[in-house]
Amino acid sequence: MSIRTRIGLLVPSPNTTCEPDFYRVMPSNVSVHTNRLWLTNDEDDKDGIDKMNSEAEKAATYLRTASVDAVAYGCTTGSFYKGPGYDEELLNLIEKASGVPAVATAPASVEALKELGAKKISVATPYPEWNNRQLKIYYETMGFEILNVDAEPVASAAGSQGINDQDPESVLQFATTVCDSDADVLFCSCTAWRSFEIVEALEEAVGRPVITSNQVTAWAIMRRLDIEPPNSSFGSLFELTS
Repeated sequence: MSIRTRIGLLVPSPNTTCEPDFYRVMPSNVSVHTNRLWLTNDEDDKDGIDKMNSEAEKAATYLRTASVDAVAYGCTTGSFYKGPGYDEELLNLIEKASGVPAVATAPASVEALKELGAKKISVATPYPEWNNRQLKIYYETMGFEILNVDAEPVASAAGSQGINDQDPESVLQFATTVCDSDADVLFCSCTAWRSFEIVEALEEAVGRPVITSNQVTAWAIMRRLDIEPPNSSFGSLFELTS
């Protein structure tokens, strides 16, 4: 019997969405092993993200003992909030601690947008104003034209823990309304938001490719490890690269 490919996953401690999304997209010969990084609703601004990321090195070291083949850092804000350059620093730290290749959500989304040939982006989020402001700075610095960043009002008031509880149908209804007619791609940001589950429905509704945080993170690590998805029903990004 062959040994499974093992993926390590680092997620903010309240996040209960990233893992199910990874399980859904991975074939049966891949296992996912998670370590959590401390974050609460009282600590979800810059200071809280700083504290959360201070645990990344130790968490990646723990994953090393599971003999994982690669590590995914599953947090969008945590990998864009200090701007370009910090994302690479974070990846280098995780790779050094784990001894294996690593991907992170924000740079993975940049890679996916380039793969799709996107230049003009509409963004739907469940974030408060601070996160949205930092998001716009990051992606504009990376060379994209950000047409709009719109926050779903219920989720953005719920904090890190409440985002996970929003029904995918609510995500669909909101995200469909924010896609600018000039956008090449709609990006649903946040690994706690249940947008990956409805990515195909979103693409049908807006008539263009849609990427989500968990989708691009899973796609990027599968690409590093030459893992084929069990099917192509995970949005245009997977269809394009399958």
